[in-house]
Amino acid sequence: MKPPRFDYLAPTSVEEALGILARYGEDAKVLAGGQSLVPLLNFRLARPAHLVDLNEIPGLDGIRGDDGRLVIGAMTRQRAVETSALVRARCPLLAQALPHVGHVQIRNRGTIGGSLAHADPAAELPAVVAALDGQLVLRSSKGERVLSAEQFFASYFTTAAEPTELLVEVRLPEMPPGTGTAFMEVSRRHGDFALVAMAAAVTTDAAGVCTASALVAAGVGPTPVVVREAARALVGQRPTAEALEDIGRRVSAAVHPESDLHASSEYRKHLAGVLATRALAEAVQRTRRSAGHEVGDR
Repeated sequence: MKPPRFDYLAPTSVEEALGILARYGEDAKVLAGGQSLVPLLNFRLARPAHLVDLNEIPGLDGIRGDDGRLVIGAMTRQRAVETSALVRARCPLLAQALPHVGHVQIRNRGTIGGSLAHADPAAELPAVVAALDGQLVLRSSKGERVLSAEQFFASYFTTAAEPTELLVEVRLPEMPPGTGTAFMEVSRRHGDFALVAMAAAVTTDAAGVCTASALVAAGVGPTPVVVREAARALVGQRPTAEALEDIGRRVSAAVHPESDLHASSEYRKHLAGVLATRALAEAVQRTRRSAGHEVGDR
């Protein structure tokens, strides 16, 4: 397949790119790593009149710590994030999720911002940003606005970004002491999008009691599904095996996935519960190891 005809534009500054988007609006499409957009072009599922390549713009990539949070430029390659010591130390959930994204060759080229802007509901990175209460920074020629993940992801492959806006960076809060995280998924083959994925974070105090918990599922709805009430049920109690199994049952009851040719709704509901239990258990193990306990101590 060949893509439709388009005008190719390669701005060399953010201001130039924003000017192009302001001029052409919905007739323009932004090219980052191209791992999602190029196949859409080749199958003619996307037909932009103008393709705006961001790869010549300096300053849109990079990873840095900033006042208790991790800031990642939208054009940062996924592999660079995956191998970053700063990410592993301050935001391990992101490092745990990235090996599930496609294959190394894809992550070498794919960008953090490109995956988030594509907004595939089965993708790993949107679920991670939602689980961490991350912020997405959008910029246009009129100014800048900052959205939460729940504000940003609107529906299947749809975000709240306007055609004139550019996603420029992602802000993730650093994990507090006593926090463990885990990311798990089930897919048909390694590198495929998940049938169901689960991002989990648990914080415990010195007595081993859960003080905060987060669960976000991918592949069970039109956006990442924040399973808030089920996660809150763990707060205030010790995360025993029985407690985690109860959370898994709550997650299964809370999600309402659709059936498709890959899996039935019932199977996805079951997977969501199983993965929630397993991801929470792994996250709890990490909190205990970081505190110097053995998992069986409690």
